[in-house]
Amino acid sequence: MTTEIQTSPKIKSRNSGQNWFQTFVLLAPAGIWLLLLLILPTLIIIQLSFVDGIKPGDIVNPTGFENYLRIFDPINLQVINRSLVLALATTVICFVSGFPVAFWIARMAPKSWRNLLLIGFILPLWTSSLLRSYAWITILRPTGLLNSVLAYFNLPILDLLNSLSAVLIGMSYNLLPYMVLILYASLEKLDQRLLEAASDLGANSIQVFWKVTVPQILPGIAAASMLVFITGLGDFVNPELLGGASSMTAARLIYNQFLGAAQNWGFGSAFSTVLILLVSIAIAFLIKFGDAKRDR
Repeated sequence: MTTEIQTSPKIKSRNSGQNWFQTFVLLAPAGIWLLLLLILPTLIIIQLSFVDGIKPGDIVNPTGFENYLRIFDPINLQVINRSLVLALATTVICFVSGFPVAFWIARMAPKSWRNLLLIGFILPLWTSSLLRSYAWITILRPTGLLNSVLAYFNLPILDLLNSLSAVLIGMSYNLLPYMVLILYASLEKLDQRLLEAASDLGANSIQVFWKVTVPQILPGIAAASMLVFITGLGDFVNPELLGGASSMTAARLIYNQFLGAAQNWGFGSAFSTVLILLVSIAIAFLIKFGDAKRDR
């Protein structure tokens, strides 16, 4: 004979109410933070994007989609293309240089050294990105450290400062730790049993890597690449300090529209809205891609 204990509807309703209240209390601080610093500013930017040529103190009167149509001007499209190329090149450089390091730390380095090696990669992040960019100015300028070393060995002097190459160097240096940390987290969680099973079935090291390791860490590769790409796309400090006038990017263009000589908040807001939309779409694809990989 079994005895079933039934919960009364009143108790269920009370527990449900308590759960909702606890959920609200736990999520309220983060929700208020996101509302004040993300949602409301984004809505203001979207509203200003429909205003023609607004400056500080002007009356806000929406006029239509003229600001969005200006994005398709050849000069602005060139700026977008340059920003995308820089972000993509930075992502490729960080992945090519960061994956071997992350793989060695996660799979080959002694366990007692792993935390110390990771701290070595995190240390540059403890300083301001502005200071790191100024350090690269000291290294890349015509009379800087790099050219001094080249001159000592009678090698040609390089004119890298105020060029896209300098921007690419600075962005790759600043974003490499993020790539390494995310890849390390994925590599550390590899299922060792699958690797051993593949080896027992006769697969060599290359086959194990491509058919077992890569599929397992593919979500981590996608997440790391997307983080570096999005951060590089919105980087302002490195293009401003290392690139000079010839390396106008999306972030610098938006800055000029709000705080520079152009003072066109409407167009700057429209440009920002388009970038927010593109980044949101990319993140949505990343989330869907990651969920699909985890479900397999």
